[in-house]
Amino acid sequence: MNFDFSDDQKFLKSEARKFLDANSSPAQVRKVLDDAARPYDEALWNAVAKQGWLGAAIPEEHGGLGLGHLELCVIAEELGRAVAPIPFASTVYFLGEAVMLAGDEAQKAEILPKIAGGEVIGALATSEGPGPVTAASLQASVIGGKLSGTKLPVTDGDIATLALVLAKENGQPGLYLVDLTGEGVTREAVSTIDPTRDAARLTFQGAPARRLGAAGEGFALLEQVMDRAAVLLAFEQTGGADKCLEMAKAYALERYAFGRVIASYQAIKHKLADMYVKNELARSNAYYGAWALNTNAPELPVAASAARIAASEAYWFAAKENIQTHGGIGFTWEVDAHLYYRRSRQLGLVAGAPRVWKERLVSQLERRNAA
Repeated sequence: MNFDFSDDQKFLKSEARKFLDANSSPAQVRKVLDDAARPYDEALWNAVAKQGWLGAAIPEEHGGLGLGHLELCVIAEELGRAVAPIPFASTVYFLGEAVMLAGDEAQKAEILPKIAGGEVIGALATSEGPGPVTAASLQASVIGGKLSGTKLPVTDGDIATLALVLAKENGQPGLYLVDLTGEGVTREAVSTIDPTRDAARLTFQGAPARRLGAAGEGFALLEQVMDRAAVLLAFEQTGGADKCLEMAKAYALERYAFGRVIASYQAIKHKLADMYVKNELARSNAYYGAWALNTNAPELPVAASAARIAASEAYWFAAKENIQTHGGIGFTWEVDAHLYYRRSRQLGLVAGAPRVWKERLVSQLERRNAA
């Protein structure tokens, strides 16, 4: 069994890295970070759309490239490495996957080509404040095709044009498509640890809503979408973690202390070794998740949970140790280490914290053993 990517996929990875090195350098990421009026890099977003990346996994009949999820995983890893300040995950991993999974033919024909072309920016709106959303706590509701309620925080909610909203209708939870540029929608920007991936409070007051999937399937469908997004996010996190290790290693080999490069000190060696071990563990779990996602294997819920947990912990650890390896200067604004620390925390929460995924992994394993 081959657990590696094909030569064509490796070529795509190489070309994606070259493209992002040229179009999403740390200096360009900082322009978004430093400018409160610039929530994302619009030029990069348009360039990525022209590359066809937004439609990598979307079928050709709906305007995509029809490559598959393995190619999307390759692209995700390079986007994570570059900490690209664009709403790629919200649009492709969440909205795009949800529409491909549960949309009817009319919804697919309408939305997927716009996602592939960069005309739509997506957002997933499930949270209504601190704590997980459950069937009992869900407050947002749809009556007569009109949505009312508040969602907070919604990643990329301040720039999104189409949201996937969790709400209940006649007491049954469902996922609904809501045009955020239409009537009945109010947005309020929310400050986050990573301003290159903004968030917002969305308030709906009679906003037109279209259900995605069957009535009452809201949480079941959301779990399936989350499994797919978790694998893709794991590749973003792995890419970021690898870049942190590269930055720490490069600095350790050029920084001298007491007449020696600091890489020669055992404490630094141990830091780098620990980062490498966690990164490789995350990569192996991400590959397992990629296989399960690409083949739609029944192991996907377990594989996605394992990938999500390992990647979240590896990225946070690598980002933290990268700062520590740089020493006092690592905490400063001038060093790029904080770009990765911010993104590691943001990605670690955007689809549920690792604690939630650990509980889900245990429940999935228990369910499998009981079967």
